[in-house]
Amino acid sequence: MNFKRDVYRNIAMITQIGISMLAPIILCVFIGSWLDDHLGWHTVLPLLILGILAGCRNAWMLVKEMVPKDGKSGKKDDSDGTV
Repeated sequence: MNFKRDVYRNIAMITQIGISMLAPIILCVFIGSWLDDHLGWHTVLPLLILGILAGCRNAWMLVKEMVPKDGKSGKKDDSDGTV
């Protein structure tokens, strides 16, 4: 039962990383397209680059939060505590 919980948690983390990376990219492209249509500014490419950078930062922050800081897998050891 614990294996299924770990699999579902990993699938949720991967999905969360994907969504948090795509959302700023799509939002920036739509805003750039709107500005091009209504104001005549050529902003799609700069906003696309900004969206990619923001998406990478979001993914980096999520992965950094998910990975344990001590380098261990996060599973508790059933040993008696001796080294």
